[in-house]
Amino acid sequence: MLSFAAVVALLTVTPGLDTALVLRTSLLAGRRPAWGVTLGIQLGTLSWGLLTAAGLSALLAASQLAYEVLRWAGAAYLVWMGLRMLLTRPGPGDSEDAREELRFGAGLRRGLLTNLLNPKVGVFYVAMLPQFMPEGAPHALMGLLLAGVHVTEGLLWSALLILLASWMSGFLRSPGVRRFLDRLTGLVIVGFGVRLATSHTP
Repeated sequence: MLSFAAVVALLTVTPGLDTALVLRTSLLAGRRPAWGVTLGIQLGTLSWGLLTAAGLSALLAASQLAYEVLRWAGAAYLVWMGLRMLLTRPGPGDSEDAREELRFGAGLRRGLLTNLLNPKVGVFYVAMLPQFMPEGAPHALMGLLLAGVHVTEGLLWSALLILLASWMSGFLRSPGVRRFLDRLTGLVIVGFGVRLATSHTP
């Protein structure tokens, strides 16, 4: 359990799509939508852990067709989301629009879809979880426990990001800075989508 915690801790704090989404949402829409995104991401992580324990995500790793379908769906979703951020033109009511743009429920869906439509997460769990399961341990229970470790670390890291963003929110929610953050985050997300679309092997 401790070894797995160390591995996923490094994965959690490495800058990536999840970090970009949580920071962007927290800075531009506030804490509540950011927690929606965070819980959606972690619900997806927990789902992948359970699917791995049940052996279903092994099918994803073994089936090229299943992997390709999920990969292209995930890539399309990320590119669409990133382009929306890039092409949106903030107006005079920018701050209020940002708050209205993403409420808790919408944030939850965004985080969940971003995680579940990324086949790399499923393949990671297929590769990693069996190595940390003790001999004779119930697979479903151990899969849930290990995924719970990952979720806990993800929640702690996201809480820190949201706290830091709230301290800087006054300056960072100005129209000019918001425009810059939207463009930057949009580019990052489109980049992740393109990378997912061009990675051909599980």
